Amino acid sequence: MKILIIEDDALMGAGLQAALNNAGFDAQWVTDGQAAHDLLTQAFFRAAVLDITLPGLDGLTLLKQLRASGSTLPVLMLTARDTTHDKVMCFEAGADDFLVKTTDVEELIARLRALIRRAGYVGRINVGKLTLDSDTQVATQDDKLLSLSNREFKLLRVLMESAGKVITRSRLEESVFGAGGNVESNALEVHIHHLRQKIGETSIQTVRGVGYTLTRQ
Repeated sequence: MKILIIEDDALMGAGLQAALNNAGFDAQWVTDGQAAHDLLTQAFFRAAVLDITLPGLDGLTLLKQLRASGSTLPVLMLTARDTTHDKVMCFEAGADDFLVKTTDVEELIARLRALIRRAGYVGRINVGKLTLDSDTQVATQDDKLLSLSNREFKLLRVLMESAGKVITRSRLEESVFGAGGNVESNALEVHIHHLRQKIGETSIQTVRGVGYTLTRQ
């Protein structure tokens, strides 16, 4: 699950990113509001952890802009401010939850997962004989554990989420390598090839000039 952290404090941001990644999330961290705004318009995230005080575009303004654009992205405000007035401002701006920075990281992770569940996210996906659990980062076929690299797991997850539908090459590259990254021209094909070897050569079909689709078996 891709999570965006918007936090200008280096120690807090790096620590939170590490904690979320260790908990099974795919956390990306930016340090200012404008960078977050640009990223949220280019890539898909399941939720965001947002500070109020940020350089450039502050957290409340960013949140208001997101809601004005129609975004329903679950947003958890994480800030040093702890007055009732601060909480009210965050919720009125469109926040889904509010925590102070002294909160234990385990509670933050639990609240983040609750927000994502309420938004309709399903962590466990079943397609034919394949099962994938995003929370535990485990994938199986015929109840046998699949040995997948991190990128192969991301690729399989995206394919399973839209099984039977064609997914464009650009969307797959963004999901596997991240937005704006320098990707070798054949990098996606290499991962598709490796994944086919593990789940079956005919499981992933190429739609020439468009992308790929996972067949329902």
